[in-house]
Amino acid sequence: MDEIKETGGARIGMANATWPLATLTVNAAKLELNASIVGNLTFKPSDVTSITPYVIIPFLGQGIQIHHTIAAYNAKVIFWTMGSPEALIARIAQTGFLNNTSSTPGAHDAEIAMAQSGGGFPMKKPAAITIVVIWNLLFFAAFAKFFTGIGLEFRINILIAVALVFLTALLTLINEPFRKLVLKPGRTINDVKTGLFFIMFITGMLFIGISLMRFP
Repeated sequence: MDEIKETGGARIGMANATWPLATLTVNAAKLELNASIVGNLTFKPSDVTSITPYVIIPFLGQGIQIHHTIAAYNAKVIFWTMGSPEALIARIAQTGFLNNTSSTPGAHDAEIAMAQSGGGFPMKKPAAITIVVIWNLLFFAAFAKFFTGIGLEFRINILIAVALVFLTALLTLINEPFRKLVLKPGRTINDVKTGLFFIMFITGMLFIGISLMRFP
């Protein structure tokens, strides 16, 4: 088996991506876990010490845990699968990844090293912090209005917060200059595309739903 590609979910540290927002791709030379905006991780065989089954609830919360030595990545890396974790590990072994002990530099080693040095999270820290701060300020203003009556209407603050996230996802998707401001060097739209569509769908539904509601 030359390569396997599996769709599922992922947990990187405390962040979780549900099915089908994560993709696991493995061949003899590398293992890639793309969990969109949650994280994009790439491993060489020498980076992985073991891959073990990880089961919380059979059939619902089960997957494989990737034990690794990459300091820039979160220690807890799990890929959620709908199938048997043991069967998935066996398929990974068939690619030759787990038994690849070659120390010869590969053609993509420099690319992998660059991706690893930036950590798993694809967004630049200043961009992520800015979005979180503005989001929290808008929600704080909304609840301040709710309890004190001062400021913009409660619903308007919530709508602005939701619209901010929707527009950030949309601009990252369609505008290359904006994408460069948001994503780390070396990250591409393919790394985050699935997550961006999911965010736009959820925030779009929220915007419509909240627009139709009335708050005091």
